[in-house]
Amino acid sequence: MGCVEARHCEILASYLTFPECREFIISRFPEHYEVPPGYHIFDVYIIGIPPIVIGIEGDDVIFPYTKPCHGTFILRAQGAIEEIARLRATGKKISKKKK
Repeated sequence: MGCVEARHCEILASYLTFPECREFIISRFPEHYEVPPGYHIFDVYIIGIPPIVIGIEGDDVIFPYTKPCHGTFILRAQGAIEEIARLRATGKKISKKKK
């Protein structure tokens, strides 16, 4: 996973579709932002079918990451304070859908 592997991210889910990634993050984490394909995080670019959703919980950032030939994973990076600040400044905040 390139530079993401160096962060020792926790894998929360694997082999998901992009809609499944969005639903997983929105349903389980309190704060969410939409970013465009190609959004740069931790020295990697997030690819996928928009809207791409990134979640925040405390000092952790939760995001989908596609590793070519291996599928799409949802990763949790702990202590991502700088990335969270940038995401809050540049991402489009979304709220949970009421059921």
